[in-house]
Amino acid sequence: MIKRKTKVIDVFSMSSMTDIIFLLLIFFMLTSTIVTPNALKVLLPEGKEQTHAKPMARVYITEEKKFYVQWDKEDAAKIDDIAALTTFLLDCKQKDSEMYVALYADIKVPYGEVVKVLNIANENKFKMVLATSQPSNE
Repeated sequence: MIKRKTKVIDVFSMSSMTDIIFLLLIFFMLTSTIVTPNALKVLLPEGKEQTHAKPMARVYITEEKKFYVQWDKEDAAKIDDIAALTTFLLDCKQKDSEMYVALYADIKVPYGEVVKVLNIANENKFKMVLATSQPSNE
């Protein structure tokens, strides 16, 4: 009789678990770039090109001419008057001197309301970005 010697391999293969981890990592990386946190629903006018600047302070003007502000990833807060908007932006400027101010104005907002925010930016030498929506390919 011939006896066969069988060796038991005590190595655990991690390749399948590694594949699953990489797939999950790719999934979460892709889905996190798709989601853009917009606190308020504002219908933006269309523009041909989108800027690549990453604004940190956001000013929203709704259709009802109400002002909201947001710093970085914090929640949006309502601003009652233009003086409070100036104070908010100056406080943001002290947090980061290289900040951008993004203006999200609804398409139905009168031009005068937009000019008020642009005047504040001009007086205080803020870098402004006007937010627009991407044109639809119809």
